[in-house]
Amino acid sequence: MSRVRAARTRGGDRVLTERDRHRRRVVVHGLVQGVGFRPFVYALAREAGLSGQVHNCSDGVEVEVEGPTPALEAFVASLRPRAPSMARIVAIDVTEVEVRGGSEFEIGLSDSAPPGRTLVSPDIATCPDCLSELADPASRYYRHPFVSCTNCGPRFTVVRGLPYDRPNTTMADLPLCAPCSAAYAEPGDRRFHAQTIACPQCGPVLSLVRPGLADVTGQDAVAESRRLLSAGAVLAVKGIGGYHLACDASAEQAVATLRKRKGRGDKPFAVMVADLPTARQIVHVSPAEAGLLADHRRPVVLLDQRRQRPPGAPAVSASVAPGRTELGVMLAYTGLHHLLFGLSGDQPSPRVLVMTSGNLAGEPIVIDDGAARERLVALVDAWLVHDRPIRIPCDDSVVRMAGGIELPVRRSRGFAPMPISLPFAVRPALAVGGDLKNTFCLAEGHYAWMSAHVGDMDDWATLQAFDAAVEQLATITSVRPELVVADRHPGYRSTAWARRATRSPSPLHRGPAEQGAHPQLGLVQHHHAHVAAAMAENGHPPGEPVVGFAFDGTGYGNDGAVWGGEVLVADYDAFERIGHLRYVRLPGGDAAVRNPCRMALSHLHSARIGWDPAIPSVAACRPEELTVLERQVRTGLGCSPTSSMGRLFDAVSSLAGVCHRIDYEAEAAMLFEAAARPAIDGCPDPYAFSVVSGVEGLLADPAPVLAAVVADVLAGVGAARIAARFHLAVAGLVLDLAEHVRARRGLDTVALSGGVFLNAALTTLCVKGLQQRGFRVLRHRLVPPSDAGIALGQIAVAARRDSSSHGITTTEGRADD
Repeated sequence: MSRVRAARTRGGDRVLTERDRHRRRVVVHGLVQGVGFRPFVYALAREAGLSGQVHNCSDGVEVEVEGPTPALEAFVASLRPRAPSMARIVAIDVTEVEVRGGSEFEIGLSDSAPPGRTLVSPDIATCPDCLSELADPASRYYRHPFVSCTNCGPRFTVVRGLPYDRPNTTMADLPLCAPCSAAYAEPGDRRFHAQTIACPQCGPVLSLVRPGLADVTGQDAVAESRRLLSAGAVLAVKGIGGYHLACDASAEQAVATLRKRKGRGDKPFAVMVADLPTARQIVHVSPAEAGLLADHRRPVVLLDQRRQRPPGAPAVSASVAPGRTELGVMLAYTGLHHLLFGLSGDQPSPRVLVMTSGNLAGEPIVIDDGAARERLVALVDAWLVHDRPIRIPCDDSVVRMAGGIELPVRRSRGFAPMPISLPFAVRPALAVGGDLKNTFCLAEGHYAWMSAHVGDMDDWATLQAFDAAVEQLATITSVRPELVVADRHPGYRSTAWARRATRSPSPLHRGPAEQGAHPQLGLVQHHHAHVAAAMAENGHPPGEPVVGFAFDGTGYGNDGAVWGGEVLVADYDAFERIGHLRYVRLPGGDAAVRNPCRMALSHLHSARIGWDPAIPSVAACRPEELTVLERQVRTGLGCSPTSSMGRLFDAVSSLAGVCHRIDYEAEAAMLFEAAARPAIDGCPDPYAFSVVSGVEGLLADPAPVLAAVVADVLAGVGAARIAARFHLAVAGLVLDLAEHVRARRGLDTVALSGGVFLNAALTTLCVKGLQQRGFRVLRHRLVPPSDAGIALGQIAVAARRDSSSHGITTTEGRADD
């Protein structure tokens, strides 16, 4: 005879026999920790009248539910469609287990088992509900800078280990007060099992630190910070992923002071505003751009500045973005940010704030409070700090729209560590990326995890930040690399790091049985990695070659030259260089990069065009500089050959009189794009490259373009017209070369990658033209086309499980690409 157990249902208690009752273990894989998934499961199970429990585990979230079969099936079927908005369910595994009985459903303790494969949420901007409480005097979260709930707040930057529970975060040392403990345990509360729950009673505590004065804490710290910003001070503000340097964006003197202290040159600053209406007063915002600004990721969005602003609009100093028509704008994304702009009843405060990374030039963003006091002392007048540690630096992300589609410029806060799905399985691997705009990538199976922005690998502090970031991402992904992949450039610091990691007992979190094991080293050619990154993020399958255009500033070529204007036929296994921009001499290496006028004169010499003193590039050079340059480009002394499209953009920018010397990377090309954009539509007469077939494949000769540019310059044609004609010429070259390859190889898929394709005007022209001609276009939407995305391509080339090592160099062999 069966025993009888009672189960509570929505319709009241009823009697079930044991044979009517079943129990199932449900493991939900994906981004399900730190996004309110357990409270969601709790409510769903209670609603269905099921007993059991839910807890975080090493593989995601594990649920055991017990009840009648129809209710169990309905419960499992509801997990995907009704999941919290931030959740990303990858897979659901269901198994039958032994019936245990019981009438309650509860949230259990998390597993302490070794990590499996759990996706950690990125940091999430403060949600509307929390913002409402922040401004509500009746709420106990009123004016609390760290207000958060299961739907928002820091995640990636506070997690120390898995599973994602408070003891495994930097909140561990901040015990909950009684009201917060009650909210944490109350199923009907929005903060039910919210790991970053905090209030004014239990912290974190905000402090304003001023040299020679007593610290100010709490709301007084915020009020005094607003006063200082209004008075023109520069503040270091501790945020989610590091320190910002903040000042009043309308105060010319304050902006100029910050620019001088930081040694920023003319590189633009990003600005922050409180809300979308304020953003619309200073920049043009399309519906798609409004969606990006208000997205939970809250990136910096590059937007066109308004020439004429509406009455009452806040001013933005010309020194914020000198010479630029675009402005990088982001909305406030933490409670502290909103308090800095002020709530109802506060004294007026700046409506637009410069918010730039808190670091010295070339160094990573500062996250440690002691380091902030030491390293930022010459830059700021005060520090607005708090006592919640930051586990890992995470700069603001930067995006722009190109042809109506999001184009990542810097993928960091709000994006990392969301994984990218791969179209094939890869063995456990770490790709270390390049030396500029460094990001790295960990991958295993069908997933790749790109790191947050690390920076340029030319500083000891950046190398230390790289080590810490690798350690943290390896911990939360549980990837133990069998392969470390790097660029083939012999002088890259990232490549040297990869070599060290494979020559000594690995620091890459290998298990106890593997201690002392040495991962394999793989080297991938730079431009092959670019094209492979575009293929991988678009889910392009293996074994299907594409026509790849890899246009950038610098990349080490197989012949030892500086490549950068490459046309490849490539799949993941190998590539063939079937065309490139004609070689020209790069006089003085980095000196030519910093001085586009020198690159312009080298191009003129190569095209057999005289150095007329009336040409702006010639006039920009001193007489002694011209003498040295003439000897360099004539003899090749101190020169490397380059096919770089990025350097050609620099050269023509200088020829047109737009930019001769740069303060930051790609400045000349960015200013040249800004000049072109208003003139492209309706420009009827683009320049044209000459394309010839040679022993090295197709050679794109810019000589006709350069001759036409010089003729226009000497005839007094404006820079905007010249820039538009040049952009159209480069787009026309891409279309012509793609057609040429299709006619001979039958390939109709084109991949566009490399830093030049951060140029939204050029990317839009190329994509539109190629699609009109029937090509399928693989463009970047998930990772930047610049060197900030090549780690994904390195993984795709080197780590495929069925790879036969084509296209890579290993420790046992030489490159065959």
